[in-house]
Amino acid sequence: MKYLFLFLIGGFVYGGMEVTFKGGDTHLSMFILGGLCFLLIGALSRKIHLLLRMSAGAAIITALEFLCGLIVNVWLGFAVWDYSNLPLNVMGQICLWFTIIWFFLSFIGIALDNLVKWQLFGGERPTLKLGKIEKRRLI
Repeated sequence: MKYLFLFLIGGFVYGGMEVTFKGGDTHLSMFILGGLCFLLIGALSRKIHLLLRMSAGAAIITALEFLCGLIVNVWLGFAVWDYSNLPLNVMGQICLWFTIIWFFLSFIGIALDNLVKWQLFGGERPTLKLGKIEKRRLI
């Protein structure tokens, strides 16, 4: 039940973002993609530095977006999104600009996952420290 609930949260949040930023519509594949991304980002170890988790989150979302895009847009022809007008895109399914956006949005996913697991499932109290910066001698 825990993972189903987390999947549903991810699906609704991602779908809600689509509706908000794309102008009122989304596709079922975005709900599924959002749920999978949320589960995978939430599975990243809390022992990993936050910026690395955000980078991993961006990589996870970009990889799943590419796979989903190949299936939904290229093979099935649903044309849910097309980044071909943006620079540094790959087959119109992913682009550098959105990977950067996913990096920052991963922070929200990590924070929400931590909060839900803590409040609803008795997980560890959330902390999102960037960690200590060690001073090293150059000599």
